Amino acid sequence: MAATVESLVSYGTDSDSDNETKSNASPEKVDPDALAHLQPLKSGQTMSLALLNSAPEVAVKEAVETGVHLDPSLKEVTYNPTYETMFAPEFGPVNPYRSQQMAAPRNMLSGYAEPAHVNDFMFEQQRRTFSTFGYALDPSVDTTSQNSSNSYIGAVDEAEKKKGLTVFEVGPKKHDKRKKVQGGESDDIDNYLGPWAKYVDEKDGAKPSEEEQKELDEITAKRQKKGRNEEEAPAEEKTILHVKDAYDYQGRSYLHVPQDVGINLRTADIPDKCYLPKKQIHVWTGHTKGVSAIRLFPVSGHLLLSCSMDCKIKVRNCFSLVSLPLGHSKAVRDICFNNTGTQYMSAAYDRYLKLWDTETGQCISRFTNRKVPYCVKFNPDEDKQNLFVAGMSDKKIVQLHCVTFNVSNVRALMLVVNTDASSVMADLWTILDRTLTPSMHSMPAVTLSPNGKWLACQSMDNQILIFGAQNRFRLNKKKIFKGHMVAGYACQVDFSPDMSYVVSGDADGKLNIWDWKTTKLYHRIKAHDKVCISALWHPHETSKVITCGWDGLIKLWD
Repeated sequence: MAATVESLVSYGTDSDSDNETKSNASPEKVDPDALAHLQPLKSGQTMSLALLNSAPEVAVKEAVETGVHLDPSLKEVTYNPTYETMFAPEFGPVNPYRSQQMAAPRNMLSGYAEPAHVNDFMFEQQRRTFSTFGYALDPSVDTTSQNSSNSYIGAVDEAEKKKGLTVFEVGPKKHDKRKKVQGGESDDIDNYLGPWAKYVDEKDGAKPSEEEQKELDEITAKRQKKGRNEEEAPAEEKTILHVKDAYDYQGRSYLHVPQDVGINLRTADIPDKCYLPKKQIHVWTGHTKGVSAIRLFPVSGHLLLSCSMDCKIKVRNCFSLVSLPLGHSKAVRDICFNNTGTQYMSAAYDRYLKLWDTETGQCISRFTNRKVPYCVKFNPDEDKQNLFVAGMSDKKIVQLHCVTFNVSNVRALMLVVNTDASSVMADLWTILDRTLTPSMHSMPAVTLSPNGKWLACQSMDNQILIFGAQNRFRLNKKKIFKGHMVAGYACQVDFSPDMSYVVSGDADGKLNIWDWKTTKLYHRIKAHDKVCISALWHPHETSKVITCGWDGLIKLWD
């Protein structure tokens, strides 16, 4: 026991050296009271235990509330809190940026809705009353006191004026139905009036008053003025020549067919084989608006005639401007050479058709019937070059969209679109009354093939239809060319000289080329930024195509 006590005493020393010193030294006497707590308890003796409080001393604040608090954001609680607990004030710092509206209690996204029972009819009645008159019953007030002004919200003065009537109670009063004169029985045919009987209070000799008559006169005058075409004086005609000399040393003008271009432009023979154009080789500029039509000089094709929406007509040779005729005050719609090319016609939106001399640029004559000419063509007979046909916008009869002649002069094909029935009719020179098909679409552009056997018609259902132009005027169902978008545009069609290809522009500004035999779309070129309105294949060149578009450009492709 003594050894155990010595080991415990040595356990609390500071260093091993002290332990070694004490272990080597002789045992010293130990105070028995110091080791009393290590001694076993003696039986029969009692001992009092002292209470030891090891907790630190903390100052208790009496003002701090120690009750249970609820989180204001809680929607449910798992116990039954007291009234004081549920409606106790919130603890924590106040948000200085919180507005009164944000701090207000709410049970829905838009605010606080008090539960109330209102049937659907009453709610709709008060809603309509508030929308119409600006007042409604206050749902928070007892309805028994609705006669008071405090029971309304909104326009209280209006509610008092109308005595709180709703929209269903102050509706328009129904007037008594006007009575008609009794007109006998239905068996009596002579005296029976039926639904055509007059009203009892109806006056037969009704005459407008002075004010009503004045108003009627003004309306009639406006209608007459609207329907009357204003008389416009024709624009002054003049031509600006863009060549240094009008005649060369031999006295020849620019109408003379050149002979030094490597191709015989005077011959009527067609090329043996034509090829697809692949690239752009030249661009003619000068028109400030969209080009309406282009025409090549007859037979030779060495001059190019163009008209545009900028009211101008231009005559060009291969790569330069020759003359600039001026004489239309509005956009020029169509142009056409005569058989020899010495004269040409122009049709414009100023309601004038004008005949021009190609060589001098002089305006020979002008024609008008106060209607807008849409297209114009000369008679194909050599002895009738003083005759021409124009498609006019006279709505009293028909609206002509395209006029073209067969070279053999057996018939003249005029495609006429009826503004009401939209049916296409083939009209001979002696008026052939034959309807093609009522289901056909409008065909505003027609071209005769080089061999004179076929007519290519640009249909508004994005197709090119081919009709026979010799013995019987009949649709060739095996020759239908598709794949382009032309709905709404009168894009001119043309053939290659050897009848191998069919060319046409479209609404996307592309030049489309089909094979004549297989009707397959062979090639497509992005020619213009806007609508490609016309495409012409040169009559003597094997692969040169001229296109024009609404971007104001004329391009040559090879």
